[in-house]
Amino acid sequence: MLQSGAETYRVEDTMARIANSLGRPRPHSYITPTGIMFQSDSEASSKLIGISERTTDLQKVTAVNLISRQLSAGDIDLEGAREALMDIDKAAHAFPTWLLITAASIASACFMIMFKGGWDDFLPSLISGGIGYSAVIYFQQLVRVKFFSELFASFLIGLVSLMLVRAGIGSSLDKIIIGSVMPLVPGLLITNAVRDLMAGHLVSGLARGAEAFLTAFAIGTGIAVVFLFF
Repeated sequence: MLQSGAETYRVEDTMARIANSLGRPRPHSYITPTGIMFQSDSEASSKLIGISERTTDLQKVTAVNLISRQLSAGDIDLEGAREALMDIDKAAHAFPTWLLITAASIASACFMIMFKGGWDDFLPSLISGGIGYSAVIYFQQLVRVKFFSELFASFLIGLVSLMLVRAGIGSSLDKIIIGSVMPLVPGLLITNAVRDLMAGHLVSGLARGAEAFLTAFAIGTGIAVVFLFF
């Protein structure tokens, strides 16, 4: 759940729900975006699990949440829950890559219209948004540091948008760029940061907020470099 974009308090509640259903009424957990420390009760030993990769797959979050509720209600036994959780962990992303890129392209063009852009900029936004999202997926496979993949992707978005406008395909450069970078904006991170802070998970909230700030900084830096040199 934590790897798939769930809030910290939701992960904590799910772990406690599963432990209570298995006869462990007093579980203890400490969760951050990069690790989980869990102890089933006051006498048991604790276990630490590191979280190295994080993505967005809310379907997995929903599936794990459903299994925990079924386990609490007695609709599924321990072995069945374990097998179901292992299947969820091994499952691929909910949608194929080509569909994600297509959705990002359409979303970029629609965001451009929402920001009061003209219909003559619809195609440039669709092209630059799709190229930018493709670049994020490609660079994340080459560079494990998320900051640099988002920086390169935003730079490519700015460069492609500028070339399309100079070629006469688009007219409003700022609207095209704004719409194209919207699929890269860390909306889920910002939302989870606020919800964790409101729930009292200050460390996780600040960590997610810092991650969202770095993403926004990478996007702005990539676009600024294009304007600076071109």
